[in-house]
Amino acid sequence: MTEHRIYKTSFASVYPLYVTKAERKGRRKAEVDQIILWLTGYSPEGLAARLADQSDFRTFFAEAPALNPARDGIKGVICGVRVEEIEDPLMREIRYLDKLIDELARGKAMAKILRG
Repeated sequence: MTEHRIYKTSFASVYPLYVTKAERKGRRKAEVDQIILWLTGYSPEGLAARLADQSDFRTFFAEAPALNPARDGIKGVICGVRVEEIEDPLMREIRYLDKLIDELARGKAMAKILRG
């Protein structure tokens, strides 16, 4: 079975789309970064390094310093699929991030987005 092409896609190529989506809805790049740092455990410098080295999604998540254990609390539908039912671990991580960015764009409070 062939793997999904998003796995080989550079995270740096998708990151500006996350920021644009948030900014269109009146949110800030700093909030997008906060979500990514919360989810992955990267430091701001680590995130900048990942963006600079054009890491693909597989590498971005595989080398994440500390995936947040609270991410299991992310529930809901993204792209027509329930996030909690996605079996492929890497696809689930990618969809967790998509879901959090969607929540940000919809105006949800950061405390709720970060499951606080």
